[in-house]
Amino acid sequence: MKFRLAFLILLSVVATIRAEDVTQFRGPGGLGISKETGLPTKWTADDGIRWKATLPGKGLSNPVIAGGRVYVTATAAYQQKREVVLCFDVKTGKKLWERQVWATGHTQAHPKTNMAAPTPMTDGERVYALFATGDLVAYDKDGDLAWYRSLVGDYPTVGNNVGMAASPALHGDTILICLENAGESFAVGIDKNTGLNRWRIERPRGINWVSPVVLPNGPHADVLFQGPTGIDAHDVVTGKKKWSAPGIRHGAYATLTVGDGVVYAPSSKFTALRPGKDAEAQIVWQSPKLSAGYCSPIAHGGLLYVVAGGGVVHCADAKTGDTLWTLRLTAGGSYAASPLLADGKLYVVNEAGVTSVVKVSRKDGELLAANPIGDTILASPVASDGAIFLRSDGALYCIGAKK
Repeated sequence: MKFRLAFLILLSVVATIRAEDVTQFRGPGGLGISKETGLPTKWTADDGIRWKATLPGKGLSNPVIAGGRVYVTATAAYQQKREVVLCFDVKTGKKLWERQVWATGHTQAHPKTNMAAPTPMTDGERVYALFATGDLVAYDKDGDLAWYRSLVGDYPTVGNNVGMAASPALHGDTILICLENAGESFAVGIDKNTGLNRWRIERPRGINWVSPVVLPNGPHADVLFQGPTGIDAHDVVTGKKKWSAPGIRHGAYATLTVGDGVVYAPSSKFTALRPGKDAEAQIVWQSPKLSAGYCSPIAHGGLLYVVAGGGVVHCADAKTGDTLWTLRLTAGGSYAASPLLADGKLYVVNEAGVTSVVKVSRKDGELLAANPIGDTILASPVASDGAIFLRSDGALYCIGAKK
């Protein structure tokens, strides 16, 4: 009896260690990198699916995962007037709760996007969901309302008829949001415990879907905003401007990434820059050959991975920007979802729902499988609990061996 109890405890500990939390857009740090291993390589719509959960309406947000729970946002009702947060059990797919709020901002958008485009965040105790209407809501892990805020109620001119999609970031106790649109544009640091502003700064007006990214800086941290005037770094705690890169303008869609203290930014010329002690950052290299399209890049292990809109994967030397290899994915089609790097493999999903799995190294990229799921996928994949999670407008998929 004692041996059996000890064995069960050991299994529980191993499972806890194995399951990596996915706290925000593109996972830990917003980098598109997972430490998960033993992930599936091949599947179809009928084989290799651990579970599938029905969603009430459209959404482009990727799921976030912590404490054995999967959170995802969606839309509901006529003209997306209801905004939904759902919670599922990570192992079984059982719906634990569903909550809805009325949209306070307008719900007009391009047909390709919707009001559940921004990815929510979780710290394990709460889930924080921003919708493209400017509604921001926090629930605890059991679905009880912690607080709610209408940003468009506070700032009435905020609006984007094409559809806002920039996802917030979470660092410590601060929610970091950037709303750049045709109306009042700003970035704000919000106290996750109260929903109140800690700081707020003006941003250039204009449509922008680039999400903020946090750059660790010793005991401090900078939040990076890339917009039409370049890249600006601000202190996470105070909002004070630290440095800028005025020539590195956004590509409007793909979000920059960081690695080894270097910032890698999609722009008219893909740019690597190193933050300096002065007001401006130092450009390390630039390359016109690396086109990111909608897909945010990944920097890891001295390599840079960039997926072009037509399904061409570029691998470049992160120090020089020199292209090491290029691979055209056989699945073809269009690509809106950002890739995921896990266990030495890239997971790249096209809009037709085909996930290409590419084994990567400095030498080359090898296509291992192209997995159709028979559903439209624009949200970025994430990994946790030994599984790949995908979401479409109608369903949330957990792909992996059944437990």
